[in-house]
Amino acid sequence: MTENKIDSPSPADGDSTPEVPRPAQPLDLLATELPADDAGSSALRQFLGLFVVPLLVVVLCVAVFIGFGWIAYEKKSTSDYIDDLQSGWGPRRRQAAYELSKILTSRPDALRKEPGAAAEVRRLFTESDDSDLRQYLALVMGHIGDPAAMPLLVEALDSDNSQTRIYAAWALGSLGDKSAVEPLTQALRDPDAGIRKTAAYALGALEEPAAIVKLEPLLADAVADVRFNAAVALAHLGSPSGAEVLEQMLDRRLLAQIPEITEGQQEEAMIEAIPALAAVRGPSALPMLARLEKDDPSLKVRQAAIEARKALASVDG
Repeated sequence: MTENKIDSPSPADGDSTPEVPRPAQPLDLLATELPADDAGSSALRQFLGLFVVPLLVVVLCVAVFIGFGWIAYEKKSTSDYIDDLQSGWGPRRRQAAYELSKILTSRPDALRKEPGAAAEVRRLFTESDDSDLRQYLALVMGHIGDPAAMPLLVEALDSDNSQTRIYAAWALGSLGDKSAVEPLTQALRDPDAGIRKTAAYALGALEEPAAIVKLEPLLADAVADVRFNAAVALAHLGSPSGAEVLEQMLDRRLLAQIPEITEGQQEEAMIEAIPALAAVRGPSALPMLARLEKDDPSLKVRQAAIEARKALASVDG
């Protein structure tokens, strides 16, 4: 679970509710590729997040490491990576952008002492026709929270490349600019499920209650990934409308019926759903939490249930 949290808005009756932890990326239960923290991770693994977003795609980087032997990249500084972005060629630029996105995942201020770095990233994003490079640069812009990147990322939502649209949607959620709500709500209607789920994740991250009515139709989406990300996003926004879907995310029998979902992905979905359901259901979620705490085969799921139960108890106290 990510340490970043979004305070869930209090319900209309004024009662307090536990915080819903914000995943770093969208949940990624099916085959859609999303941004990842490292070359071997999936996008909704700890990117977004929310699974989802989201969220967490980087087979290319594995090929770069193997094909070019750039293991020494791990010893380079952010200045070295910026230099490679400015003067490097195709694969070298892509690798530099990827490495920067990894660094910025845990150190979003890492480029603060690099004069002109944000402007250079924007320039390359605008001028490059390398879709892989643009995807990693979108991650960089999102991580550093560059407000000047906003119009570029909104424009990228109309890209012909679906992966570029996915990365741009995640970055818009990370920027925190609520003017992105409208273009992201339009992306909820995209035929690509990966874009719909990442847009849902991003809208949850933006904490704009006006997005609730736009997210609710996705609770009936044909793709489980989309439904799940929408339900968690709605919980972040303080809406209980996705509670039924959150309960489905905690039913291993139902999760097992989703084609191609792995046991690890089942666990991930459950860990994200537990605090979200506790926040929107309140004390009525305690019986389900108790069952999970006692009977679920996953230690991580049981721990998540324990933490949610304690959070509810502290609110009641």
